[in-house]
Amino acid sequence: MSASFKQTQSALNKFAKYVIQQSRSNLSKQKKNVSSDLYGSLGYDLNVSPNSFSLEFYMLPYGEFIDKGVSGTKKRYNTIYEYTNKKPPMQPLMEWAKARNIRLRDEKGKYKKGNYRTIGFILQKSIYEKGIKPSLFFTKPFEKAFDNLPTELIEKFGLDIDNLLEFTT
Repeated sequence: MSASFKQTQSALNKFAKYVIQQSRSNLSKQKKNVSSDLYGSLGYDLNVSPNSFSLEFYMLPYGEFIDKGVSGTKKRYNTIYEYTNKKPPMQPLMEWAKARNIRLRDEKGKYKKGNYRTIGFILQKSIYEKGIKPSLFFTKPFEKAFDNLPTELIEKFGLDIDNLLEFTT
């Protein structure tokens, strides 16, 4: 590997590590890190060869919905995703409510036991109608780091944001 490719590899490694670190930080700051599943799934693969290189970021599939957002039936966001006829799955919502110790109360103000299915249904209906607000936990660090890539690297390889960023499952 020539010296220029070592510099390319170093610059891209630095870029990818920054994006992952900032994305994880954003998940924590935005309180979207209850189970740490998405946090732990963030990663990248960098392959550099004499004629080319590839950099792939990956995360759990639902991470893209958290990042880009999803429009609901009553509330719209600037995103390509939307709920039209299929509601979000109830089981993860029930587990989320349980992890956060969200419970319902009866008429007397006492906590009811075992109502996570009801809470899951309430959350499912709310998300279906209101959608998921874009968090941009990944997009913002990616764009910031991309803007700071060495100009020579961008010019040499003719990079653009569309062909560098690819989500995989």
